[in-house]
Amino acid sequence: MVVRVLVLELIPLTAAMFVALRAGLAYNAGDARAVMATASDNEASSIRAQRRLRRELVPQVIANAFAVLSLAMVSSVIVLILAYVSVYGGSPWGVLEYTRTVGRVFDPAVTIGFVFKTVFFGLAVAVIPTAAILENYRLGIVSPSTVQPGAMRLLFVLFVIEAASLAIKYI
Repeated sequence: MVVRVLVLELIPLTAAMFVALRAGLAYNAGDARAVMATASDNEASSIRAQRRLRRELVPQVIANAFAVLSLAMVSSVIVLILAYVSVYGGSPWGVLEYTRTVGRVFDPAVTIGFVFKTVFFGLAVAVIPTAAILENYRLGIVSPSTVQPGAMRLLFVLFVIEAASLAIKYI
């Protein structure tokens, strides 16, 4: 039960929150203000600013989505290995019983739910802050805050995904 709760519920959410926090720390409000200020000068600089935003934001979106997926998967494997070591120690004789137990806990439906939840977390962490940055750019909003745009929306969406996952799983 501990492994199931830890791996299925806490690790994907923690991975998403960690990547969102890391992406928020990497957000440079001064750089975003400079791009918006140069974009308002004339059309040629506006086109350059749009290219610059695409060049900087597209890799960031892909990296954030991949970071959530990879962090959740690696953390899950580490937790499963640590659970084995804590129960059976270094003995190889418990592998058969442990894999049978893990197989019963993580049946195909549960595993598919875990994968979908992790993918949705990755998409949310990748898309929501980027969409907020582009929305601010489109509306010409210059925020003096260094907090990443869309942070509250992201937290709400992560909460909704987690609540929906729990409702589907246990209701």
